[in-house]
Formats: sequence, C-alpha cells, structure tokens
Amino acid sequence: MKPITEAQFGQTVKIVRVAGDVKFRQHLADLGCVINAEVTVVNQLDGDLILKIQGSRVALGQALAKEIYF
Repeated sequence: MKPITEAQFGQTVKIVRVAGDVKFRQHLADLGCVINAEVTVVNQLDGDLILKIQGSRVALGQALAKEIYF
C-alpha cells in the first residue's frame, strides 16, 4: 500500500484506503475518493495532484493526497 502521491503521471490506480478523521474522510468521499474508486493521475507538481475521478478532475494538495492509498 502506497500513498497516491507516489503514483506516476498517467497511472490509473484503485483506492484501497483513505486515512484521517471522519470529517476528512467525508470531504474526500464527497470528491469521489472512496475505496475501490479508480483514479488517474492527470498532473503532479511538487506533491500536489490533479486526479481524474469518475469523469471529473479534482485538485488535491499534498497533505490531502498523502492520506489516500492505492
């Protein structure tokens, strides 16, 4: 299991764990970051990510992205 910040540009991964407290996990769930969701790394810059999740693009800062594991 690795944080999604370690995924490569263009790589599609499946989320296996979302860490953090309840509010944090709910915020990520509202963005589509749920277990078994397929996520594609569209762009990565200094740890910040732009992900394609369920047909939408979502920008995540490094702190948020480090709590999502594939």
